[in-house]
Amino acid sequence: MYPVIRMFYQLAVTRTAPALPLTGTHVSRHRCWPWDIDLWMELNNGRTLTFYDLGRIPLARRTGLVDVLKRKRWGLTMAGASVRYRARIRTFEVVEMRSRAVGWDDKFIYLEQSMWKGETCCNQIVYRSAVISRDGIVPPAKLLQEMGLSLDAPDMPRWIQAWIEAEAERPWPPEG
Repeated sequence: MYPVIRMFYQLAVTRTAPALPLTGTHVSRHRCWPWDIDLWMELNNGRTLTFYDLGRIPLARRTGLVDVLKRKRWGLTMAGASVRYRARIRTFEVVEMRSRAVGWDDKFIYLEQSMWKGETCCNQIVYRSAVISRDGIVPPAKLLQEMGLSLDAPDMPRWIQAWIEAEAERPWPPEG
């Protein structure tokens, strides 16, 4: 079940947080509860993706993206993701999540998020996100215009560029 109460809590906690630039980092804290764990007594990989929602939505709010989405009646969707897991998150542990947009191209916005316990990065994800309207994908240039911004896309980190290139080679629909 989607943690609606947790989402409302995150939105309430950040309602007075200062605005962030489009590529600013939103930092939030999250606790792993007993209902978040799997059979191996650690944060379930599916719940990890849900936790990342709890960081992304407040990020979108603080950058002004949510206001534009509401005004234009646009949506936000995920068009791809790659996750790396490195350290376990166990019941009752608190993680610090860092969420930020790292860049964009002609169709997508690329987001990077990570969860930390102290100095240890537990996992990290890169997302390809799209703003959508009834007519399809809204180009990031149009989104920026609606946000009142005139920014050139920052240089994409090499590892994200490599992922984008690898995704372009991936067959779709999948074979067999």
